[in-house]
Amino acid sequence: MKRILIIDDDMDMCNLLSRFLQKKGFETDASHSGNKGIAKFKESKFDVVLCDFRLGDKEGREVLREIKQFDPQAIVIIITGYSDIKTAVDVIKAGAFDYITKPLIPEEVVNVIGRAMQQPVASSEQGPARNAPASTSAYSMKKVNGRPVGDEEFLVGQSPATKELYRQIELVAPTNYSIILYGESGTGKEVIARTIHQYSARKDKPFVAMDCGTLSKELAGSELFGHVKGAFTGALGDKEGHFELANGGTLFLDEVANLSYEIQAALLRVIQERKFKRVGGVKEMDVDVRIIVASNENLQEAYRKGRFREDLFHRFNEFSIQLPALRYRREDIPLFAEFFLVKANKELNKEVEGLAEETMQTFMNYSWPGNLREFRNVIRRAALLTSSGLISTKVLPPEIVDSHSFAPAGASAGEAYSAPVHHPVAHKDTDLKNAAAQAEYDTIMNVLKQVNYNKSRAAEILKIDRKTLYNKIKSYQP
Repeated sequence: MKRILIIDDDMDMCNLLSRFLQKKGFETDASHSGNKGIAKFKESKFDVVLCDFRLGDKEGREVLREIKQFDPQAIVIIITGYSDIKTAVDVIKAGAFDYITKPLIPEEVVNVIGRAMQQPVASSEQGPARNAPASTSAYSMKKVNGRPVGDEEFLVGQSPATKELYRQIELVAPTNYSIILYGESGTGKEVIARTIHQYSARKDKPFVAMDCGTLSKELAGSELFGHVKGAFTGALGDKEGHFELANGGTLFLDEVANLSYEIQAALLRVIQERKFKRVGGVKEMDVDVRIIVASNENLQEAYRKGRFREDLFHRFNEFSIQLPALRYRREDIPLFAEFFLVKANKELNKEVEGLAEETMQTFMNYSWPGNLREFRNVIRRAALLTSSGLISTKVLPPEIVDSHSFAPAGASAGEAYSAPVHHPVAHKDTDLKNAAAQAEYDTIMNVLKQVNYNKSRAAEILKIDRKTLYNKIKSYQP
């Protein structure tokens, strides 16, 4: 069982995080001061440290520094308020894995911890672990009914939409084309990028992934191109960027539309000239990478609205693939249910036999706004709550069981789509004011889920400032 150390001088926050993470299958321990947290870390082994930036006895950056001195490979995630974002980015440059902003959204906490758990451990020569993907050897490939399967992550379904998807993959993978992957959050864009890499001539070279969704201009430049010692405050040594790490292989850039215009210009130059300089450096380095990018939004529309460089779009758009949402591939739901259950049984050391007929029908009628990621998590939760026999609807989340299905515009005949998830913003009365508050909550949470809990991007889509978004989220919490 993975162990998490929570360092926060707010006892209520410690208790809340501990209970939530324990329900998610983690073992937790907590300290209410920086010094006690450091001492506890040195006494016992922890996989991840969640540390508040503002502590009573010292700042989070001091805790980070002492933990890193003791164990350079430690994974530390900083918790900070929205007003401390710049400081948090500086802490990341000093070795933190990531930061989470208050008010906390439980799903976001699990999301960041999950990404942290997937990071490879850096060697002592490399310094702190950086945001590089796991080795491609962990993603073994095989064939099922003539179709490729990534057996460590996702099963390949047999619906018409899935067959068309893999027809396109088999067509473009052997080429050296740059590719844009479009699809909703949770449809498996990184898995598809890995599949393309595995079927290319570069399969024996590195596959490197980078999430552009939450990076500032300064941090994005360092992550992409690396930096030299002294390039900026906190650059304590030379660092390889993702282009260097992916040299000869494939570089996957997720949520590429979030990159600043300046970084887009630098990226265009690298693609055109196959050369780059580290941030703060003078030496040009040759590089040969295939680039695959992913986006929730249409990049052509983005450049027409001035949010993305047109010339960079055309460089990327040598081939594009639209990943189908799970609601458009319902024939695959029974296959994925069985696949995820097998993995959940193995993970939990259980022998849950399968799904009750009513449960399967509920799954077929639900819209799955979080797609395969949501489906996998629902199965894992249901397996945890099921002692033996079949999974019943009693162990399913209420938003799935209580959803009211209807056919949305663009859906095929007979295809069900659920109503928005309702949260108890809860008031006993059903007056107009409370109905409006519920509708606002549904809208905010749906947008957050679409952008993978990137609050800055969500605020932009909702056309409100980030502070207002934070205050609204906080107001919904009990």
